[in-house]
Amino acid sequence: MARPENEEIQLDLFLDYASNVALYPQFQKFFRDYHVPVLAVWGQNDPFFIPAGAKAFVKDVPNAEINFYDTGHFALETHNQEISAKILDFLNRKLK
Repeated sequence: MARPENEEIQLDLFLDYASNVALYPQFQKFFRDYHVPVLAVWGQNDPFFIPAGAKAFVKDVPNAEINFYDTGHFALETHNQEISAKILDFLNRKLK
């Protein structure tokens, strides 16, 4: 947040989030139609992206891998080693 203009950029993203939500049905259809591998790593205490959001992927991608960490919104700041290892493992298995 200390970078010049970053606060304004973050606020713009936050204020535009409704346009993202409006696209959810299209995202969900894409997941169902193309059976893409899904890995969700999530802070179980995130006040913005609550755990139910991660669990919802399973409706469209039954094999989605959902992982919760004992952290909040900025999970990579507190669990970067665990999450990066999870991502690498996922990619190594799915890209074979």
